[in-house]
Amino acid sequence: MRYKLHIEYDGTNYSGWQRQENSSSIQANIEQAIEKFCGMKVTVNGAGRTDSGVHASGQIAHFDLDEEKDLNTIIHAINFYLKYEKISILNVEKVPDNFDARFSAIMRYYRYKIINRQSPLTFHSNTHAHINQRLDISLMQQAADYFIGKHDFTTFRSASCQSKSPVKSIENIIVSKEKEKIYVDFIAKSFLHTQVRSIMGCIIKVGMGSWNLSMIPEIIEAKDRTKCAMLAPSCGLYLRKIDYGSI
Repeated sequence: MRYKLHIEYDGTNYSGWQRQENSSSIQANIEQAIEKFCGMKVTVNGAGRTDSGVHASGQIAHFDLDEEKDLNTIIHAINFYLKYEKISILNVEKVPDNFDARFSAIMRYYRYKIINRQSPLTFHSNTHAHINQRLDISLMQQAADYFIGKHDFTTFRSASCQSKSPVKSIENIIVSKEKEKIYVDFIAKSFLHTQVRSIMGCIIKVGMGSWNLSMIPEIIEAKDRTKCAMLAPSCGLYLRKIDYGSI
């Protein structure tokens, strides 16, 4: 029996989604919780391999059990064994055997959150990036527009990226503002490792006035990682939603 999980987590104190040898990961904690409640070692396959410090409100994963379990039992049992972690199972569904959390996805939605003010952050220090220089959201949107569409994103992929091709298509990037909070929403079928944070680093440079807008197409065309801005802080990034169409 295959089950689909809708997962929320605060990634601050984790090494990321993917299981690691000597550090705490989201994947490993959920796998351990499942084993504790049903006695089975399982692999929990996630839709997005979020990095260390990255959060999720809409991560999706799947796993298989040898026998059918009541859905309420599954969700309550996993959450019980996760009670000391910043990880929560929001929903559980039974899905067809051909459903794959990663490969069945047709669109992924990420949001980057910024608080733009001079004063240091308190409540939001682990949940938003802090930029103390004034950001021009009009310039940020103009910079973002250059990344929309199909491009070779070699400049914006990490050295450890396992994707076969650096060519990706971004459907849309939308910059919005609510008082001192700035949100940047990314929509694409898939992303390269660190691609969103790499792009955000460049958009922030333009928004601060440190980079001229004309630099963005040149950096994309360069296909050279050394031309990229520093990665934007991981604490501002959220995996919001995975779209599976009619599946």
